[in-house]
Amino acid sequence: MGSDTLQSVIDLAIQREEEAYNFYMNLSNIVEDKAAKETLKYLADEEAGHKAFLVKCKDQMSCDIVLRPDMPVDYRVAEHLKQPDVKKNMNSEEVFLIAANREINAHNFYKGLADLYPKGPVKELLLRMANEEMRHKEKMEYLYANTAFPQTEGG
Repeated sequence: MGSDTLQSVIDLAIQREEEAYNFYMNLSNIVEDKAAKETLKYLADEEAGHKAFLVKCKDQMSCDIVLRPDMPVDYRVAEHLKQPDVKKNMNSEEVFLIAANREINAHNFYKGLADLYPKGPVKELLLRMANEEMRHKEKMEYLYANTAFPQTEGG
């Protein structure tokens, strides 16, 4: 597997991260809920960090992949609830659910690409990116659950 293959995969991944960044920034400009706005800007920053990592890989013509040993928790909330439509007056729960759906789609994209490659640097890069997107989904589903089903004083 040559560096051309790694470079083309990195280029595609950079494009996806730019799209994700733009999606979250645009959505943050639409929503009025302050907590949702801050969360969307946080996600946009995460996607910008992914892009920076990928650009560094491309510039160095290799990636130092360090997979985190802990696996994110998949609550599978996004898979079981209807994704709301994007609108100006969305509440936090709707924003978190939209973001969770976006993240599972990103995870599936990277995982699907990884499945096409044999063991090696391209596969490792794609699995790392899939894992990062699953971490974002975990955060969004956690926020969704705690917003949609808040704890009461009694526990």
